[in-house]
Amino acid sequence: MRLALKIVAVVLAAILLAAGGAGVWYFNSKLPQRKGDVALKGLSAPVSVDYDERGVPHIRAQNEADLYRTLGYVHAQDRLFQMEVVRRLAQGELAEILGPKLVETDKLFRTLQLRQHAIDYVARMDMSTPASKALLAYLDGINQYQATHPAPVEFDILGIPKRPFTPQDTMAVSGYLAYSFAAAFRTEPVMTFIRDKLGPDYLRAFDIEWHPEGVMQAAALTDSTWNSLAHVARASTQAMDIASVPLFEGSNAWAISSRRSASGKPILAGDPHIAYAAPAVWYEAHLSSPGFELYGHYQALNPVALLGHNERFGWSLTMFQNDDLDLIAEQTAPDHPNQVMFRGEWVDMQVRTETIAVKGGAPVQLSLRRTPNGPVINDAFSATLGAAPVSMWWAFLETENPILEAFYELNRADTRDKAREAVAKIHSPGLNIVWASASGDIAWWAAGKLPQRPTGVNPSFILDASKGEAEKLGYYAFQFNPQEENPARGYIVSANHQPRPPSGVPVPGYYNLPDRARQLDQALAEPKRKWDVSAVQTLQLDVGNGYARRVLDEILPVLKSVVTDDNEKAFLEPLEKWDGTYTRDSIAATLFSQFLYELAKAAMADELGEELFASLLRTRALDHALPLLVADEKSPWWDNVKTTKRAESRYEIAAMAWHRTYEHLSTLYGSSLLEWAWGKAHTLTHNHPLGQQKPLNLLFNVGPFAVPGGRETPNNLSGNVGPAPWAVSYGPSTRRVIDFANPAASVGINPVGQSGVLFDRHYDDQALPFAEGIYQPQHLAWDDVRAHRQSTLSLRPAP
Repeated sequence: MRLALKIVAVVLAAILLAAGGAGVWYFNSKLPQRKGDVALKGLSAPVSVDYDERGVPHIRAQNEADLYRTLGYVHAQDRLFQMEVVRRLAQGELAEILGPKLVETDKLFRTLQLRQHAIDYVARMDMSTPASKALLAYLDGINQYQATHPAPVEFDILGIPKRPFTPQDTMAVSGYLAYSFAAAFRTEPVMTFIRDKLGPDYLRAFDIEWHPEGVMQAAALTDSTWNSLAHVARASTQAMDIASVPLFEGSNAWAISSRRSASGKPILAGDPHIAYAAPAVWYEAHLSSPGFELYGHYQALNPVALLGHNERFGWSLTMFQNDDLDLIAEQTAPDHPNQVMFRGEWVDMQVRTETIAVKGGAPVQLSLRRTPNGPVINDAFSATLGAAPVSMWWAFLETENPILEAFYELNRADTRDKAREAVAKIHSPGLNIVWASASGDIAWWAAGKLPQRPTGVNPSFILDASKGEAEKLGYYAFQFNPQEENPARGYIVSANHQPRPPSGVPVPGYYNLPDRARQLDQALAEPKRKWDVSAVQTLQLDVGNGYARRVLDEILPVLKSVVTDDNEKAFLEPLEKWDGTYTRDSIAATLFSQFLYELAKAAMADELGEELFASLLRTRALDHALPLLVADEKSPWWDNVKTTKRAESRYEIAAMAWHRTYEHLSTLYGSSLLEWAWGKAHTLTHNHPLGQQKPLNLLFNVGPFAVPGGRETPNNLSGNVGPAPWAVSYGPSTRRVIDFANPAASVGINPVGQSGVLFDRHYDDQALPFAEGIYQPQHLAWDDVRAHRQSTLSLRPAP
């Protein structure tokens, strides 16, 4: 509390000072410099940076080293605090600047051992490769900016010391990126509990193949082990909420062939779905040097674009959602708790101790253990000594994974063969790369090292190490990954749905509902339609899907037979007429979303308990389960196990859920149906790490904005299943459309703004247009850049 009051006092003092010249000078000294001359060490020739109307830098350099050094410098001007937060998050160092409430988050990321992995990875790197040289030049640009300029206001408020940024930081942050895809932490403990504690009849609702003999008996996990795993799942989800660091959640991407487009050239569209924060995850920059040009979207501390295009080619990405992380129950020796059974022998676990520095508190000592299968992930969250160790096998930690080289090459992949070769080098996280070129090619490759698991092993559950279930027999060759090149149908769509690998190789994963992909596919499959940029934008902004009807067609007849109150009956009518679109004025969208939560809670919370039910709400497994549940009147989930009377039925639970829906929404919005519009209940706010503390939210956060869209619609402005009101937590992190008949006229949008600097004019200048579905030009042709130039920053070699 004292830290929070100190923060408030500092900011209020700064605001009061702002009434005078000292305050104006203070905040102006923090703003990015976008015009004038700057001397930069290490440059071999002058570099020019033209800034357009959105604050996007267009960098022209005479060589790649100068190009990437300048990118690092201008990126740091706008996003230095973001860079600091993501490197601390990935390496478990947030409590050092944000205090005791971040200790749990730090424990999680220390347990994942991203810090040690980054150290080991960098030690093996060949720093003479072009990709490594680009990284070193980029980091040098960041460090030169940091060393020669006042610290961001957040550094002053929190007392953050300046430290140079290193390749270790970049590699650790790439681990955070991979972790953010890993649904196993939230899903596998819940699925295993349902299978082993409740039984196959309960599991049937989740459409997961039942393994009759199981991979682990129920007695293998004690209550303390279940509690520690629930704690891991909670820490996994709370980490991003507290730190306001974007988490990857889903995505759309599609490519339309020349014969299906109005222009006669391919069209590429993409909108990766990522958690919202201030600043946004992407930093846009246009880079040009002899032999290289790219308009790219960059992440903090990464010199290579993860999204990009130029006159010849472009690509977008979605999350593959393949399961590349296994949780493994270890068998410990009866007399030696630090030994585990591995391949028929007792072997010692590796043990390492780390210290977490805590601002305003005592340092926390953390003992990290590792088995031959990977890090033990529940030690740090075990309240008692009775918890059995559960380890983590993760492809990110276990594969070579030259991901920096992969994207460096993809940034230059002007042919289909080059793009395929680059994508094959991405081992983890699993990504779908959708690529198109002006020469007429379209392609999709599912990137990731796919492990060969023993026959019969279902990685949706916690595996039993003592039975060999955790063994990896090798990896499939990239040619067996799901992929398509120039399909006859004339388009490719990727929307996190389960792919159908032509090779027949199974790819278990935590895939999203098929409804979003079906909505896109239904539109793209129209045989006589010729697509243009405007039509693609309309499809990106589509706010409907068929999911609601799949649920309502089964449950509405039940509700109509059991709802007897006249007021509650009247509220059923909007659902009967609803077409499943989440427009701002939709009343049915509000009713359906609240009812979905109440139904899940009434049916499942009694069996699962508070912790596991909360984890289930944040999984994709629940989305798949609810249509199956409402269609199965004999499901054991309908019985409330906490009551002693006869078993409840689907009718009783549905009636209870509907009554609670009516009561909750009436309490929030009154008795008039007209006040229950989706836009009133469904809003988007971009949260800043300091905005967690009131009244700093009024300064640093951006929003709220009433927005359309919903869970698993193409315009996937969404959040987890839960009660109203709904704060949108993730959705399109940009919306890009490139017609290769005229790539210079491509369009996109940033959800917040280019700058992360408070009071800068580009801090939030795109937030309202984004909420309204407006697109902005992405200037690529240099005549166009000059026409929209707002200022020029000239960098010259320092003497």
